[in-house]
Amino acid sequence: MIPRVKIAHLPTPLESMPRLSAFLKDVRLWIKRDDLTGLAFGGNKTRKLELLLADAQSQGARTLVTVGAAQSNHCRLTAAVAAKFGMDCILVLSGDPQQAGNGNFLLDELFGAELVWTEKSIRDETLHQVYLKAWEDGRRPYKIPLGASTPLGTLGYYFAFEELSAQSDEFDWIVVASSSAGTQAGLILGAHAAGWSGRILGISIDHPRAALRATIADLVHGASDWVNSPVQVDDSAIIVNDDYLGAGYGVPSLLEFEAMHLFARYEGIVLDPVYTGRSAGAMIDLVRKGFFKKGERILFWHTGGAPSLFAQQYAPLLKGS
Repeated sequence: MIPRVKIAHLPTPLESMPRLSAFLKDVRLWIKRDDLTGLAFGGNKTRKLELLLADAQSQGARTLVTVGAAQSNHCRLTAAVAAKFGMDCILVLSGDPQQAGNGNFLLDELFGAELVWTEKSIRDETLHQVYLKAWEDGRRPYKIPLGASTPLGTLGYYFAFEELSAQSDEFDWIVVASSSAGTQAGLILGAHAAGWSGRILGISIDHPRAALRATIADLVHGASDWVNSPVQVDDSAIIVNDDYLGAGYGVPSLLEFEAMHLFARYEGIVLDPVYTGRSAGAMIDLVRKGFFKKGERILFWHTGGAPSLFAQQYAPLLKGS
């Protein structure tokens, strides 16, 4: 058995979206509510951290060290996990500290994380140096890469697919935001193990299709070793759409804005401007373009991220609602 520490409130709800389905017509929409995983406003990283925290504890770690953008959901949840389990946390953040006082950044500070600022271009190098310094200082650090997307962390979504199958597997498509790739990779591995006949569509948030597909493939194969089930996933199972990168990571547009409004006004569901806003906006656009067949059942996997709604840089966008 693979060790896990219980953190998330599972299973997360599976809900139909009848009003949004009626508005869009032709398709039937459902949503998997991983924004309700419980800890610190929830989100998909909680499932991954259940596995990585167990590994850290087995190594006697006392400090969690990870990396992300100033409004990183992953960093917020890592800081919360460290606080909950009595560990230190060091976050290596890229961005401008002068414009990061709200949203996830505020929560990082509330959870007591130590913040190290760096440039995005040298973020991984800085993470490594911070990790080495923590070792020198006797803090027994455990390094978690961007998004907790390691082969072990990927298993969080292998188990999530098992959870979904127990609720319902009668979907034609799963649509999910894809960036550090672990969530989509885990779902692909879980779907393969279950023999599921549907398809998983990853909406790229910030990477070109070819690069993201390669990362997903590596994580699928790496994660399969943990479950003693080496697999050769067919290339056709790794479906990535990179048509919605827009102006770049964390720069919302009318696409995200409309999706946030439609989910809120038709279903009372909050999306974030970076991940779920972009992936839901892409899904809505694809429905309108006829990408999905009439009557198909589409599951949108909500990965969380609501705190970034309250970050200062999104205020102008939301003010015009």
